[in-house]
Amino acid sequence: MNPTFKYIYGPVPSWRLGSSLGVDPISEEKKICSFDCVYCQLGPTIFFSDERKVYVPVSAIIEELNLLPQVEIDYITFSGAGEPTLAKNLGDMIREVKRIRKNKVAVLTNSSLLYREDVQEDLLSADLVAAKLDTGSQEVFEAINHPFGDISFDDVVSAIKKFKNLYKGKLALQVMFMEENKESVKEIAKIIKEINPDEVQINTPLRPCGVKALPKKELVRIKEYFKGLNAMSVYEASKKDIKPISDKDTLARRGKI
Repeated sequence: MNPTFKYIYGPVPSWRLGSSLGVDPISEEKKICSFDCVYCQLGPTIFFSDERKVYVPVSAIIEELNLLPQVEIDYITFSGAGEPTLAKNLGDMIREVKRIRKNKVAVLTNSSLLYREDVQEDLLSADLVAAKLDTGSQEVFEAINHPFGDISFDDVVSAIKKFKNLYKGKLALQVMFMEENKESVKEIAKIIKEINPDEVQINTPLRPCGVKALPKKELVRIKEYFKGLNAMSVYEASKKDIKPISDKDTLARRGKI
């Protein structure tokens, strides 16, 4: 019998990362985030915050990883029940994970705190950073992402550009397309071409949420705007057949089923 894990979950089949073992550096019962995205599979944001603090000790993450049974893992991925860069000790977690494991480390972020030098420093230790960029204007940014406080779209774009210049790992930009932003694709593609990430992940809400997914033909049309970039679509990608060690309740709390 597998031990019961509180902070790690999966592995889950990821169209972006292969076999992905999740690490939740927030791990609260309620979602804590700096956004309240209309498509979030975790549901509405219960606690808004842009303040970094320690939620989970590094030692607790390492203890669980040391109990991990033999499973196929392509990436150990920091995500979970909220925005992972809100964890003040995220950098220490990444470095400790890389010290004891040979797997690559990824971080999925909504980009809201990328303007902070301490967040940039933490993320430099990761092998892959997948940053969110769903819109091409402040108006659509507010309508889809519902940012906390005075987080602005221009500041997010500026922060991603700055981080791209600093980062030596793989930078991916994920765009979640839906009815609300599909007509903004030209503006979004222009900005992303200026950033020139290593990968563009073209997504649509396929997990249960309050937003309807776009059909495959729409994403095929949308992908045309990203010619010249390394773009991949959720409908085109394959997923591995993976049996998770986590129970369904644990996966559901992280929005993975």
